[in-house]
Amino acid sequence: MTLERTAYSPNIKERLDHSCALFDARGRLLAQAAHIPVHLGAMPLMLQALRDRLEWKPSTMWLCNDPRAGGTHLPDLTLVAPVYPTGTSGRRRGPLLGFVASRAHHADIGGLSPGSLPLSTELFHEGLIVSPVRLVEEGQVRADVLELVCANSRTPNERHGDLSAQIAANETGIRRFQALVSRYGREEFRRRVGENIAYAECAVRAALTSLPPGRYTATDFLDGDGAGTTDIPITVTVSLRRSGHARFDFTGTAPQVKGSLNATEAITRSACYYIARCLVEEEIPTNAGCFAPIEVIAPEGTLVNARFPAAVAAGNVETSQRIVDVLLKALAQAAPDRMPAASQGTMNNLTIGGYDPIRDRPFAYYETIAGGAGASAKGPGLSAVHTHMTNTRNTPVEALESAYPLRVLEVAIAEGTGGNGLYRGGDGLIRRLELLAEARVSLLSERRTHAPFGANGGEDGAPGASWLAEPGRSPQEMPGKWSRDCPPETVLTLRTPGGGGWGRV
Repeated sequence: MTLERTAYSPNIKERLDHSCALFDARGRLLAQAAHIPVHLGAMPLMLQALRDRLEWKPSTMWLCNDPRAGGTHLPDLTLVAPVYPTGTSGRRRGPLLGFVASRAHHADIGGLSPGSLPLSTELFHEGLIVSPVRLVEEGQVRADVLELVCANSRTPNERHGDLSAQIAANETGIRRFQALVSRYGREEFRRRVGENIAYAECAVRAALTSLPPGRYTATDFLDGDGAGTTDIPITVTVSLRRSGHARFDFTGTAPQVKGSLNATEAITRSACYYIARCLVEEEIPTNAGCFAPIEVIAPEGTLVNARFPAAVAAGNVETSQRIVDVLLKALAQAAPDRMPAASQGTMNNLTIGGYDPIRDRPFAYYETIAGGAGASAKGPGLSAVHTHMTNTRNTPVEALESAYPLRVLEVAIAEGTGGNGLYRGGDGLIRRLELLAEARVSLLSERRTHAPFGANGGEDGAPGASWLAEPGRSPQEMPGKWSRDCPPETVLTLRTPGGGGWGRV
């Protein structure tokens, strides 16, 4: 709540594109806000990468976004701080109690185009790479590091405000962590932490044992990487054991590609952990126990575990969605009555940036656009909602128009885009924007040629589409991935995909 309330950019304070987490001294996840599933496996993997690599001291915070250290894509800046008992200092540390971390998607971190989600072909195109660096040292913000990050953004004031919000969030986390340990004592704290983790693990194992044991293989395809490669397969074999253990093996998936659809191992793990978490129908804590029964095999050099310096901007937002879809398709062979049809399968990442003559400042707008949810045996899919790995809010029209030189002309349900079936898939969304200033517009989207699949005899949802109408010209249908400079009064229309239907009519 501290991060949400003190953030500067609409992307964090309005859309809630952020996560916060607590870890114990061993680096085990204790708790995490679960509203951004794509961060579920990434935050623990980053702490695992940094825990033994860095020198931890009281009143110090480390900043990182490097994919080689548990990063997802460069706009996601993570700030990690150790927690020591109240009153400790660098000279007298006391025992390490644990860690707090905040991760926020910054609307611009440099790179080829505003919003830092360009049509890139290497990581260096996507913005500033921050290998772990001290942002706070001995309780003081390092002005040189803060200014370095801000200087590499088109919107430095936003970066300054949002990083300050992350620092404040971590400070809140440290105080509350210390108070909890002080209240119960370290031994009682460790005991209850162990019980919580064991409880979550037992719940996930019970959910996995409720599925028929066996090996289930499925393949789904990404439309294309925006750099010439199309119909890119992701293959998974899910092995379920009677012991409540599951292996997700992505052997057979396409090699990493030139464009930015490559996913880091952290992203692939996040998608697998999300699916495991969804199988548990009771309310359980989200901690390291949820992940213990899950084994992930993601061969290095493939689309689901790309080697540095592969472009990864869209892997976080698009490939993560397809990994979820292919896992659902595989698990549907084990339990067709429990698995839903595919949801829209894309985040429809829209970035618009340039100079705002109305407010006399640069701007960078980023948003993911909702679509249709897949139907299931429980009923129809919801319409115009964020699904699976994205779970942010939309930017309210009032906030969007007050912050950027943009006008929202239409927001409506895309009627009839959900797939037919015993239960219909949810409909997508129509969103129409007008530029009030010259700007660079970029779209990273999927499910434009490979439609969201139906399940158990249900029909596919309708694929998405977009149109661009420059002043005095007829609307032009655009591909799923594009970037171009547009004059004022240009109108962009997005129609997002519908969800798949479930069951035969």
